[in-house]
Formats: sequence, C-alpha cells, structure tokens
Amino acid sequence: MSGLLVREAVSADLGAIVALQREDVIREVHEDDVPVSAYRAAFDEITDDPRQQLLVGELDGEVVATAQVTWVRRLTYVGGEMGIVESVRVRSDLRGRGLGEQLMRHVLDLARGRGAVRVELTTNAQRTAARRFYDRLGFTASHVGMTYYLGGAR
Repeated sequence: MSGLLVREAVSADLGAIVALQREDVIREVHEDDVPVSAYRAAFDEITDDPRQQLLVGELDGEVVATAQVTWVRRLTYVGGEMGIVESVRVRSDLRGRGLGEQLMRHVLDLARGRGAVRVELTTNAQRTAARRFYDRLGFTASHVGMTYYLGGAR
C-alpha cells in the first residue's frame, strides 16, 4: 500500500465523498435515498469559496478519505487565522492504517503554511476512538462545544 495522496476535491469526487459521509454510523441526517446530485450546489459553493478547502485522500487512484477545512480570521490572537476542520472521514475498511493521520498532518501543514495560529475541530462525544486519535496528534479538549438545532432535516 502506497502513501495517501491528499489533494483538493474536484467535481468527479463528489460521489466518493458522499459515500464516505454515508458510512458514518453517527449521522444527524439519514439521507441514503437522496441522489448524489442533491449535494452538487453545496459542493460547488464549498469548492468555489477561497476560504474553504474540501480535501480528498487518494490511495492507488481511489478516494478513500476526506476532510473539509474552513479558514476563519478572528479578532482573537490579534486577528489570527484559524482552520476549522469538519467531516474527517476514512473509508471504514481502511481505518487503523495511518491514513487519517496522514490526512490530518496535511491539514496541519496547510495551516502552518498559511501562518494560521490554531486548528480546531469538534468530534461527537460518542466517538471515543476519534478522540483518542486527535489526542495522539496533539489536539487538546480545550473547549466545550454546544449545538443549537434550528429544525429542518436531521
């Protein structure tokens, strides 16, 4: 098995990204019968936004991982830029092989390259293995995340 190639997502990756999202056992929306095309507008908006990066990890030419990073400038840290990482996924049959670490190290390298002061993420409290994974990478549970649902599909 060769190393993970991390790159910006392109239009042809949408189906693979949706498939990775649908593998998740902790989902707030169960949309298995929704066609992939229903995600197209969101995909286009994300990939057209210079403050966002939708990344995919390829292994032997196949998309097997994904993460979304939003770059936000805040007044905190004297106007420092921060990366917010969302939707980190590695194909379930390939977990435990270091691919998630390669993907996240790429994200951290992107942040350093931009001069970002912080990278933050949230993970569901039920994801104990994910929390151990992020701890091992050097993330700290420094804040308490709160969610307020506004309705709609969940």
